[in-house]
Amino acid sequence: MKTFSFVHAADLHLGYSQYGLEARREDFDKAFCELVDKTLELKPTFMIIAGDLFHNARPSNVTLENAVKNFSRLREAGIPVLVVDGSHDSAPNVVTSTILNPLDSAGLIYFLPRHEGACWRKPECCYVYGVPNFRTRRKTEEMLPAFMEKNKPTTDPSLFNIFVFHMALEMPELNPPYIEAEGSPELIPGDFNYYAAGHVHAPYLGKFKNGLLVYPGSTETINYDEAKTEKGFYYVEVDEKGEASPQFIKLKSPRKFVVLEQDFSGVAAPKITELAVQLVKGADEEGAILVPVLKGVLPAEASRADVDVAQIRSAAEKALLVHPVVLLRESEVPEAVVRSIFESEVKDLKTKSFEYFMQIFTERFSPEQAEKIARAAVNLIEPLTKRQDEKVKQILEELVQ
Repeated sequence: MKTFSFVHAADLHLGYSQYGLEARREDFDKAFCELVDKTLELKPTFMIIAGDLFHNARPSNVTLENAVKNFSRLREAGIPVLVVDGSHDSAPNVVTSTILNPLDSAGLIYFLPRHEGACWRKPECCYVYGVPNFRTRRKTEEMLPAFMEKNKPTTDPSLFNIFVFHMALEMPELNPPYIEAEGSPELIPGDFNYYAAGHVHAPYLGKFKNGLLVYPGSTETINYDEAKTEKGFYYVEVDEKGEASPQFIKLKSPRKFVVLEQDFSGVAAPKITELAVQLVKGADEEGAILVPVLKGVLPAEASRADVDVAQIRSAAEKALLVHPVVLLRESEVPEAVVRSIFESEVKDLKTKSFEYFMQIFTERFSPEQAEKIARAAVNLIEPLTKRQDEKVKQILEELVQ
């Protein structure tokens, strides 16, 4: 076997105007440009992009133009780009199709699932096989075996065999909370040396079946909870014995995210606004995206709407954007109290409901007001379910008198 090397990238999400900002769309282009720059320096035999090249199947003209320019640079350098579609850039329907098709026809990429046998070969080096993305677990489990039956993988033990796919496999060490596994490992054939994966936005490298399973992660930050995750790609060298040596290459261009997580349990809304503003001002940094994450349980009389999010957003002077994430919870009746009310068998539904409403309203109103509102709430149940509009109106009028 001849020695060779390749670049493995995924989840470029070109065209993503995150937070509605043109500057963020440009950031994703810059990351791709840096990826191409570094690839040209490394001079690999080929490049793999394991899905989500674009953020959607019909990117804007400016996004497409920048992509064409960068792919042209790779073509001029004689570096083929092997691609599979991802959950974002897969064809939404047969008529619309995906932009990956015309890019393939133009010779700028090699869209693996579109070609006979869904494969690409480099004599005396490697065999590369790629499958499409089917978006959901149900469709993946139904359609992936059918695709592989129609386009049977033909691995060659004398070559280095690569399986390219865009899917989160059902493996506990792989899946962050915001990604649902799209398929089980049993769906993937076992006679490959390298499994070039995409979809999971954090880098991962581990043993899988008879080879290596590798996720390079995304090239830019898609979700704020990826703020501490390094962005980059893998450069893989394969020796004459078929031994792969993956090296993670970090990108320098991705924009900095600063996540400011704080628990404000028991703090009044005006004070939360004041403290969050101070938090943002203290972390203000040129060009960064600041994400104050406000957590905790508010006092009984407070509402999330009372927190001045606009004031928090405008607290920074140097950052590109302040994006507050309000995860504050309003006070709730303790679960034990709810259970004690509704598990009693000797009380009818109206009595139980009245006790439940009283528990809620006494935290926010005087005893007299709480009782008045609780009784009104109970009295509304029957006329509301029976659509007795006049009765509902009468009860509400009595309540506000």
